Amino acid sequence: MALSAVLLFVSLVLMAAATTTLWWMMHAWRTPETLEATAFAEPDGEHRLSFSLLVPARHEEAVLEHTVRRMLRIDHPDFEIVVIVGHDDPGTAAIAHRLAAVRPDRVKVVTDHHERKNKPRAMNTALPHCRGEIIGVFDAEDIVHPELLTHVDFAFHRDEGDGRRTDVVQGGVQLMNYESSWYALRNCLEYFFWFRSRLHLHARKGFIPLGGNTVFVRADLLRATGGWDGDCLAEDCDLGVRLSSGGAKVQVAYHAALVTREETPGSLVALYKQRTRWNQGFLQVLRKGEWRRLPGFGQRVLARYTLTTPFVQAFSGVAVPIGAGVAVAGGIPLPAALFAWLPVLPMAAMVAFECAALHDFGRQYQVGIRLRHYIQLVLGTPVYSLVLGAAAVRAVWREYTGRDDWELTSHVGAHLPGARPRAEDASR
Repeated sequence: MALSAVLLFVSLVLMAAATTTLWWMMHAWRTPETLEATAFAEPDGEHRLSFSLLVPARHEEAVLEHTVRRMLRIDHPDFEIVVIVGHDDPGTAAIAHRLAAVRPDRVKVVTDHHERKNKPRAMNTALPHCRGEIIGVFDAEDIVHPELLTHVDFAFHRDEGDGRRTDVVQGGVQLMNYESSWYALRNCLEYFFWFRSRLHLHARKGFIPLGGNTVFVRADLLRATGGWDGDCLAEDCDLGVRLSSGGAKVQVAYHAALVTREETPGSLVALYKQRTRWNQGFLQVLRKGEWRRLPGFGQRVLARYTLTTPFVQAFSGVAVPIGAGVAVAGGIPLPAALFAWLPVLPMAAMVAFECAALHDFGRQYQVGIRLRHYIQLVLGTPVYSLVLGAAAVRAVWREYTGRDDWELTSHVGAHLPGARPRAEDASR
């Protein structure tokens, strides 16, 4: 009886979590009007603001030059590119200084001398050197659309007439190398859901864990809030929580033609470490407690649920295999065994919705989605879930034991035009 009660409780918790996740995933597709509202508005052609675009780059020799040269094609008349390099990274620094020598009017280099290197410390180092009214953040492997800043500029100034100042604009980010490996397809689809749908829900509710790049913040507001937390492993989420708690107005906009394109982690180990860092960062933000300053009860509930997601994933990673094993092995009443499989229902619905979204992804980005991709998506779901669950367990353990070193994700340019699937991925 005790085992049956525990199994029933675990099943109901997992079912509730899966159902909630599915509902949030579907936000943008609920009505045609909701989907239309997620896009950038058509700009008026005016360029009123200046931009400083931060590009933290550490051991990014393979991708940095391509990224900066693409950014130099941006059609906005008033922007600068601030490349941040470490004092102990001569290879990346040499590329950055060479680009700055060619285009000193657009590119400047800032050197981060912190002994303990991470992204938020690098960006805080560069903040005093920025002259733009808007601070934008990009990663060193990004492919940035030339018209993006024109749309972002309009998103900031379109509502100034009615006194409602937009403080933050979050653009779309999309992983593109879905052919690189079996898990890359799922990873690309995760980003599609997060930036296409989930972040719009958070913005509407008034609590948003911002993305790590293609995010733009008014410089005066960013400086007034102290920049980024140099000790946080999810500095983007932390900044979003602090700005939301202060009542900042955030716009989220997604358009397939304007998204910033990136690549998936190069191996399962890299994905596992990346997700560990993100999950632990959420736990750090949860522990800091800034979310408690959110004005609305619903906002605080949403924040608590979102920031405790690593606990839910860690619990799922442990409970699902055990529950399934117990149900299969028998020894418990049939009703309890059936209840053990309840979480499968919303998970199955989620996979079906992901298949529909994969079709939409192919249409939006004009890439060929074949039958094998749908099969790969379905068959890869259990293993991918286990990897995410294991990363969450590791994040909880690292947070409990006080380990907070930054595990860097390396980039090789697998998403660049003409790039072939990585050899090490193709073998997996």
